[in-house]
Amino acid sequence: MSSEGTSQAAATDSASGPGPRQSRTPDPPTDSDHEPPDSGGQPTQVTQSQSPSANTSRHRDVAPRDFVRLFQCQICSLPLDEPISLPCGKSLCRRCLPGTHMRANITYPAAPERLRGFKCPFEDCNKEHAIGDCAVDVVLNKTAQHVREEIERFKNESSTTELATKVMWPDPWAAAGVSSMRDDDEAYTKVIPGGKVIATYRLAEEGDLSYEADICYDEITSATPSPPPDADDTGLVRKAQDATRAEMDCQVCYALFYDPLTTSCGHTFCRSCLHRILDHSRYCPICRRPLAISPLLSQTSSPSNQTIKRIIETFWLEEVNARKEALDAERVAQMQDYDLALFVCTLSFPQMPTFLHIFEPRYRLMIRRALEGDHTFGMVIPKRPQHAGDANFHELGTLLRIVNVQFFPDGRSLIETVGLSRFRVLEHSYLDGYIVGKTERIDDVSLEDEEAAEAAEATPIETEDQQQPMQAMDSVKEPTEPTPTSPLPRSDSSSPHIPTSVTEIDSMSTQSLMHYASSFVARMRQQSVPWLTERMLTIYGDCPEDPAIFPWWFASMLPVKDIEKYRLLGTSSVRERLKICCTWIVEWETSRWTKLIHGRSGPSPAAQSSD
Repeated sequence: MSSEGTSQAAATDSASGPGPRQSRTPDPPTDSDHEPPDSGGQPTQVTQSQSPSANTSRHRDVAPRDFVRLFQCQICSLPLDEPISLPCGKSLCRRCLPGTHMRANITYPAAPERLRGFKCPFEDCNKEHAIGDCAVDVVLNKTAQHVREEIERFKNESSTTELATKVMWPDPWAAAGVSSMRDDDEAYTKVIPGGKVIATYRLAEEGDLSYEADICYDEITSATPSPPPDADDTGLVRKAQDATRAEMDCQVCYALFYDPLTTSCGHTFCRSCLHRILDHSRYCPICRRPLAISPLLSQTSSPSNQTIKRIIETFWLEEVNARKEALDAERVAQMQDYDLALFVCTLSFPQMPTFLHIFEPRYRLMIRRALEGDHTFGMVIPKRPQHAGDANFHELGTLLRIVNVQFFPDGRSLIETVGLSRFRVLEHSYLDGYIVGKTERIDDVSLEDEEAAEAAEATPIETEDQQQPMQAMDSVKEPTEPTPTSPLPRSDSSSPHIPTSVTEIDSMSTQSLMHYASSFVARMRQQSVPWLTERMLTIYGDCPEDPAIFPWWFASMLPVKDIEKYRLLGTSSVRERLKICCTWIVEWETSRWTKLIHGRSGPSPAAQSSD
């Protein structure tokens, strides 16, 4: 066996993004933000096919009405102006953002840009969005600008030929099942300068064309003799495709967006590329703002940018299909390999240090191969198989990175590692005596879901407590490095609420849970309990104020059975982990701790070692 310890060290971060004009939030990213990211420390290449350039991209025929609808706001039906993409994947003009309000029962992460929110105006979403999650969509904004420029150029050209189109669109009152407000047949017929595309776009600019409405084209007239039918429309659509093509390249893989996902700072990436980014950093590779997004990036918690996706599938469907085939082939190739070496030894946690004494030949080989590769391996705890063929380890584990190693002349080594993330073992096999497995990453839900869970469970916050953040919000002009794991504001009360039962814990706010747990640690330190020695604090650090780090630190310090601590690895939110930690404290305080603890005065697992 090997000796070990367990621990954690840094926190994830939260995103900020500008909101509507009336809120005092940072300005939206400018076009200069949309530059290729610096490769230093960031994954800048993904194994995917390169997109053809704009000049060689095949043009697809697009109906004039479908073309204009791509760039219409679904709320006001006007052409998109400073489009903002919401966390639900929908986009709208900045002017169409609803009024904001102070969000109720939200204490974590309580960053200034997340204190105000609004109800999503789209009926199929109807969620509450934080202002900090809504920024001007850089890609969509530049794409809409290119389309406007091409349309203006063609407007000027069509004016010289006196080209005009007669359009007809249905009575909106009749479509709604209401008798028409006018009797004349010409109420919804117009002759508009330009071809079909320009006429349709003019109609949208004037506010006469609902997003859902279809129109009919009667005739095209021109002062020039025999103009080629639809030549003006075909040329305009192709010019617009060429002008916008460069904006649709992901700035990580430099290929056409596939399953585009827009972050809270307004930048867009392929979903698979954003997965790679979040494996290394919680910062946007373009603007370096913290990302308040779940690394799981599931379609439910992090929907695709629907407007950009429609534009891509309308203009470049063949390229999209080629990207899909390449990504599917890559996933199949990855699943054919057992890609992670597993060390069956001790319990480790994300962001906490683990120290290991390596002496078994099979693990010497495993560590040497890890050092030759990316310095990572998985840590799982052992279990006794119940049936033949059962694994001799629990399925949840922690990905560790080797940060320091000391070799001895006899081949043994001491290694220092730090936890990176959690995983679940899907399948496993053996390689040269040690276990290798196929794994899937386990991550927390998004901040939006975290806040929604607290709002649903916690008892209402006092009105005075809600008014204080509002005053703070009014004075904020630009957040200074906001993070999704920033420390919670200290309560004015010096004595936090003390729950007397596990049921009572469920109704506490996340802030109250954190204050209750941290005050318990302070009391135990004053009592000089054996598991809070200076040696342990040197290894794991002082009690963190960050709620995202605290549960990992607390579990690393507290002398609880590993199988009880193991529950933390399967959680999906900071709040859920804090509730588990507070449950342990309640058990301690009510003298029922003997069911969970090794011994009140026994040494901490981190201080134990085996020969």
